[in-house]
Amino acid sequence: MGQSILSMKAVQILLVAAVTAVAGEFKINPFDGDIFRIAMGSSAFLLFLLLMRQLPYILTGCATGLVVLLFRTAMDMVEGSGLTVEQSLSSHFSAMIYYMMFGALMHVIKSQIDTFHPLVLGAVAALIDLLSNEMELLTRLIVLDSATFRLNEWTYLMAIAVLRTYFTTGVYSSIAVSQLRIREREQYERTQQMLGFGSGLYGEVFYLKKSIGTLELVTLNSFELYSKLKDGAGTGRYSRQVLDITQQLHEVKKDSQRILAGLVKLVEREVNGDMPLSGILQFAVKSNAKYAEMLGKEIKFHSHITSDYTTDSYIPLLTLLNNLTANAVEVIQGTGSIHLNAYEQDGMTILTVTDSGTGIGKRDLDLLFEPGFTTKFDEEGIAATGIGLSHVRDIVNMFEGSITVQPVSPTGGAMFQIMVPSVKLRKEE
Repeated sequence: MGQSILSMKAVQILLVAAVTAVAGEFKINPFDGDIFRIAMGSSAFLLFLLLMRQLPYILTGCATGLVVLLFRTAMDMVEGSGLTVEQSLSSHFSAMIYYMMFGALMHVIKSQIDTFHPLVLGAVAALIDLLSNEMELLTRLIVLDSATFRLNEWTYLMAIAVLRTYFTTGVYSSIAVSQLRIREREQYERTQQMLGFGSGLYGEVFYLKKSIGTLELVTLNSFELYSKLKDGAGTGRYSRQVLDITQQLHEVKKDSQRILAGLVKLVEREVNGDMPLSGILQFAVKSNAKYAEMLGKEIKFHSHITSDYTTDSYIPLLTLLNNLTANAVEVIQGTGSIHLNAYEQDGMTILTVTDSGTGIGKRDLDLLFEPGFTTKFDEEGIAATGIGLSHVRDIVNMFEGSITVQPVSPTGGAMFQIMVPSVKLRKEE
C-alpha cells in the first residue's frame, strides 16, 4: 500500500514537471534578446502546487527544475540553435534554480495556504515569484556573467510577476470555490438522506415503545390469570399453558427492548443537532415532491412561514409533516396542489397541510384518527394499514398539542392543522 502511494506521487510529480516544461514554451520576452523569460510555466507550476497539496513541494520543485532544464536543452538541439549541449545546459541552468527556489519557498508557507485571504495569497505568491526570479538572475550572473537589469526593467518585471500570480491564484480560488460548492451539495444531499432516515426510524421507535408497553401489560395480565388458574381445582394443566405464554411474552418484551435500545442509539448517532422550522418545511416539500413524481402526479407544492426558530425536536416534526403531506399526495388524483404553512399565534406553533384532493366525508371525521381506519385502497382493492394518522395524533399528544381537520371547500380538499405549544419545540438559546 505504501509503495503504491509513493509510486502514485512519483507519477504526479513527473506529470507536474512535464506540463510545466511544456507550458514554459508559451512565454513573453519583455526585454531585448533572451536574457530572461517570463513564461506560463511558472503560472502552471504555482497552480499545480496550490491544487496538489499532497505533493512534497521541495522534491517537486527539484524534479520540475531538472525536467525543464533537460526539456529546453533538448528543444535547442532539435531546433538547431547552434549551441552545444554544454552551452545549452549553462544557458538554461538558471531556470532550474528558479523552480527549485520556488518550490522551497512554497514549502515554507504550505501549512498556511488555507488561512490566507485570496488577495494575501496572491501577494505572497508574487513575493515568492520575485525572490525566485532574483535567484535566477543571480545564477545567470554567476554562470553566464550576464549584465544586471536596469531599474525600469525591474519595475516591469515586478508588475508582470504580480499580474501572473494574481491571475493564477484567481484561477485557483475559482476552482476551490467550485469544489466547495460541490462538497456542500453532497453534504446537503447526505443530510437530506439522514433526515429522511431519522424521520422514518423515529416512527418505528415510537411504535416499538408502544408495543413494549402493550407487551408488559399483557405479560402482567397473563401472570395474574396464571395465578388464579393455579389456585383453582382441576385447572393445573391450563395454568401451565398460561405460564408458558407469559414466559414467551416476557422474552418477546426483552428482545423488543434490546431492539429499541439499538434503534435509539442509531437515531442519536445518525441524526443529531437542531434545525429551523423553515428547513423542516423545505425537507417535507422536497421529499414529497419526489414521492408525487414517483406516483406520476403533477402536484405543485407551496410553503409559507412567518415565524422561524430553531428546534431540536425536528425528527418528530418531520414525521408529522411527512405523514400528512404524503397522505395529501395520495388523495390527489392526477394534478393538484399542496400548501404547507407554519406560524405562531398566542404562544402556539401552528402547522397546516392543505390539499386540493377529494376531501373527507363528514361521517369519516370522527374515525379518522383511530388505528386501522382508512379510506385508501390500492388497485387490487386492499386497504392500507390505517396507522399513519393515529401515529400523527400520538406524536402531537406527546407534545401536549392538538390536531384538527376540516374541509377546504364543498367541492373537495382538506386542511390538517396541528397546534403545539411553542415552548415545547423552541430550542433554548
